[in-house]
Formats: sequence, structure tokens, C-alpha cells
Amino acid sequence: MEKAPKEATRQSSQNALDVLVPAVDAMIGGSADLTGSNNTKAANMKPVQAPNYDGNYIYYGVREFGMSAMMNGIALHGGFINYGATFLMFMEYARNAVRMAALMKQQSIFVYTHDSIGLGEDGPTHQPVEQLSALRSTPNLHTWRPCDTVESAVCWKSAIERRDGPSALVFSRQNLAPMARSEEQVAAISRGGYVLRDCLAPQAILIATGSEVELAMLAAEQLAAQGVQARVVSMPCAELFSAQDAAYRDAVLSPSIRARVAVEALHADYWYKFVGLDGRVVGMTSFGESAPGDQLMKAFGFTVENVVANTLAAIG
Repeated sequence: MEKAPKEATRQSSQNALDVLVPAVDAMIGGSADLTGSNNTKAANMKPVQAPNYDGNYIYYGVREFGMSAMMNGIALHGGFINYGATFLMFMEYARNAVRMAALMKQQSIFVYTHDSIGLGEDGPTHQPVEQLSALRSTPNLHTWRPCDTVESAVCWKSAIERRDGPSALVFSRQNLAPMARSEEQVAAISRGGYVLRDCLAPQAILIATGSEVELAMLAAEQLAAQGVQARVVSMPCAELFSAQDAAYRDAVLSPSIRARVAVEALHADYWYKFVGLDGRVVGMTSFGESAPGDQLMKAFGFTVENVVANTLAAIG
């Protein structure tokens, strides 16, 4: 079987929309002047514009708050499943409207691309750090950061089926490697977090999202070569994982395994709720810099060697 190619999750999202929009008549989309970068216009979508208003795609212009507020209005009107997109960094312009969607329990789907310091040359003004923590701390908002095509499809399914609140779908610009999974693992994605790589007697747990899942998998392989067994947990939606019953949460994050390392190229503090005060987080505690993305990832410690070193330190 031919191995699937690496693909940015913003492209995976586009592929999902190409299937979903024709199948779900009620879907209406849009973007705040970033359609070509957000990859949010499905192949057969028609723009809403004068004099014909029978389209299903809105070019909102550079109006992140206006777009998000209008999305809430569309959701309140009813009859549509609507989504709108911008860069994750520009969520800041729309924060109040996102909060109102959650407070009102409306099905607005906020799509955010360009999801980490890996943007590189775009510089720190465009590189999100604290934004994902802000979204995750918003009550009644489901925030997804998928690691590949399969998780991207599942997060779209979850957002479309959810009727009691908004979802934020956060996608990468850079290409990400596809992960191999069993049918059971695919089914578990909808629970927000699941064991992607396991071993007979794990000594540590690595937790990761998005582009850092591949990094955690590579670190687990290197640890295994050194005789250290590590479980890898992909957690694309921490809110949904936290809502699972205790038995499931304990099966994924076994309480007996105290050595835990979270890996995410965004703000580090959020992850201590999962790794504990004695755990390690390979994350951001500063703003990004202007440089090629791969150089930034190395400079800020998002390397196999650093994840391995933190895991060994956590084990003691």
C-alpha cells in the first residue's frame, strides 16, 4: 500500500470540506481576506455577492471581529452550519465574538490556520503563542489541533455534529506526516485524546498535538532504542478528553506513570494540568523570532534530542 504523503492540515481541512460541503446542504463558509491561505473555499462553493445572493461562501474582508460576530448572527438565525477563517494569531481581533458564541451556546465553527512559531519568516507578529491557551480556557468551546489528515477529518465531523456550542479548528501551514492507526484508534480520536503508540510496560507518557505529534513519535522510537519505553498520547481536543469518564482518562494517562512530558510549540503552562507539577513541558515561554521555521523549532527546543532528554529527566 502506498504511503500517504505529508500534508499541511490546512490542506487536509480543504480536502474534508470538498467532501462535506456538497453532502451538507446547510453549510456556509467564509474567510477574513485569507481564503487562499486558510484553504476554506470548497471546490463548488459560490460567493455571496451582488446581485446574486444565493451563494454559500462569504468574502468577509479584513474584518476578523465582524466576521465572527456575523457568524454568531447566522447561527442564531438558524438553518445554517457556518464557519469562518483567519490566522490563529488574528483570533485576538475576534476574541469577544468567540467568547459570545461559547456563552450563547451557538454552533459557530472558527477555523484558524498558521498555528505555531513554525511560521518562521512571517515573524513573531504572526506567530501565535498564547492564543491556543486562551481558546482552551474559554468555557463551552471545543478547541481542536489535529496532527494529520485523519484527525482533521474527525475534528470537522465533531464540529458539524455539535449543536450546543462552538468549535475552534486549528490547522498547520507546514506539511505533517500521516500517522498509522488501527480502527480502534481512529474511533478514539473523537474522545479528544487517545493512545497513538503504546508499549508493554511504559515508563513515561509523551503528550502532543498537531505538528509535535510526529516529534513525540520519533522521540519514543529513540527512547526505545535506548531501552526506555514511552507511550505517546495524541490529544487533539483536550476539552473533550477532559469530559471523558475517569476510567477512560486513566486508561490513556495511567495514574501510575508519573513521568510525563507534553510537547507543543505554543504556550507551555496549559499542559501542567496533564503532566503534573513534576512533569516536563517542551513548549513556549516567550514570543517567537524571525527565521526559517525549521531553525526556530530547533532553537526553541522542539527536537527529538530535547524531548528525549526531558523524558529521561522526568523518569529520573
